[in-house]
Amino acid sequence: MSEQVRAVAKNMRISPQKARLMADAIRGLPVDRALAVLALSPKKSARLFDKVLRSAVSNAEQNNGLDVDELQVAMVKVDSGMTLKRFRPKGMGRMRRRFHHHSHLTVAVQERS
Repeated sequence: MSEQVRAVAKNMRISPQKARLMADAIRGLPVDRALAVLALSPKKSARLFDKVLRSAVSNAEQNNGLDVDELQVAMVKVDSGMTLKRFRPKGMGRMRRRFHHHSHLTVAVQERS
């Protein structure tokens, strides 16, 4: 089995739960099919994963000399990033906490065996 080449995007402004839906959709697909799935999806996570996947493909081609047509998505991982804690005024002088979640997106590609 060939080596995996990866790309990472840190602190992307999307919750990990929402990003994992798109991660499950492209895991294990050939790169051209994965890019097609991402291009047709209306979700915000699709745009973010498209950028990271293109970066991983570029890393594989430029740094490792792998054939782009033979690549497949080997691993897609979504980790929890930082959480911004904000406050919002509510009725009768009270405050509520709001959490703005961030994610670390990791995509690894490898040549098909």
